[in-house]
Amino acid sequence: MLTGSNATKAAKESSWRREASQPSLPEVHRSMKVPQKGSWIRKFLAFAGPGYLVAVGYMDPGNWATDIAGGSLFGYSLLSVIMLSNLMAILLQALAGKLGIVTGRDLAQACRDHYSKPVAMGLWVLCELAIAACDLAEVIGAAIALNLLFGIPLLYGVLITALDVLVVLLLQNKGFRYIESIVIALIVTIGACFAFEMFWSQPEVKEILGGFIPTAEIVKNPEMLYIAIGILGATVMPHNLYLHSSIVQTRQYEQTTLGKREAIKYATADSTIALIFALGINAAILILSAATFHRAGMTEVAEIGDAYHLLAPLLGTTLGSILFGVALLAAGMNSTLTGTLAGQIVMEGFLNLRITPWLRRLITRMIAIIPAVIVTALYGESGTTQLLILSQVILSLQLSFAVVPLVKFTNDKRKMGEFVNAPWLKVLSWIVAIIIMVLNAYLLYQTLFG
Repeated sequence: MLTGSNATKAAKESSWRREASQPSLPEVHRSMKVPQKGSWIRKFLAFAGPGYLVAVGYMDPGNWATDIAGGSLFGYSLLSVIMLSNLMAILLQALAGKLGIVTGRDLAQACRDHYSKPVAMGLWVLCELAIAACDLAEVIGAAIALNLLFGIPLLYGVLITALDVLVVLLLQNKGFRYIESIVIALIVTIGACFAFEMFWSQPEVKEILGGFIPTAEIVKNPEMLYIAIGILGATVMPHNLYLHSSIVQTRQYEQTTLGKREAIKYATADSTIALIFALGINAAILILSAATFHRAGMTEVAEIGDAYHLLAPLLGTTLGSILFGVALLAAGMNSTLTGTLAGQIVMEGFLNLRITPWLRRLITRMIAIIPAVIVTALYGESGTTQLLILSQVILSLQLSFAVVPLVKFTNDKRKMGEFVNAPWLKVLSWIVAIIIMVLNAYLLYQTLFG
């Protein structure tokens, strides 16, 4: 008869259909040491990094399209949507990190090990569609930036961004900290660019604060609701949940109750701080659009290219447009790096593929790049912004299929043991999941019958 920790372990294992397989990203799994002694600052810095890779997805070019459209059309009104979306994201990313640390499985592996094979395969297909939609936004965004800054045709820009697979391969061989350092440097670049844009645009502080208060008009106005759900899809990204649950396992924390508890605390702090920074970037894009375009009566500005060209005369300096382009390029580069990692994690997790790392990355990259190349070749510059906004709506529709399993697993005592969500967190997480499902169902209804 099993007793104590053995019984707990057996109970936890019995709640999975399949035993845990090899970890995702095996080449960097538990590769970064965490100091066992010393100040909390040293420990926090050892865990800092994964949150910023996750935060990248919350400031990618897809966000730019929805934020620019929302700011030019409705002024500061949708700031409340950005804030609420970010609060939901903070909660869900904390749960994703917790799942990875406690179970040793990323979300894709957990779905494969819990659900029947047909259900797991269905979730994998939906997730690949979401990654393709996400990558469409990232690749087109980077290509637009290259076009605006250097005059490179969009199609060539898309192909150039495909080279990031080689960058990821090279950096992972050197160590995961190199990827984190480049991502953080690019995030700082984006933040610095928008700090200058905010200084030049001189938005009304009172109106900004008022924009963070939700209004009923957001739900009543179909056009506003469409962009609001696009912002939700662009903010809470399904592939980020898979990504975070995997990369938290790059840290070499102790596999004890105390070690895992400490890892959860620092990983949550890391992702929360990074996502607050992402909230600032997202809000800055919408505020810039509201303070320049909406204020000037240009309520139809939704194209990133139009925003780039109009900023210089409205702000009174050509540097305004240049910094906007630089920030867009940095966001696109960052997003394609983390998107490549997320694609690898999803394919490995759901399918348990055991093939050479470079081939695995090439396959996952091609699944996302090929649709982007086809769309760009067919539509060129004319339809890119509509495609960006549509890609965020697709992401939003897929979000429930990642959020519900995540909430279900972290609320399951047999899977999480003593780390199971507290009662208040169980209620809150299901409320967030239900809000996402209801909004997405309404969006689908409006799209088909509205």
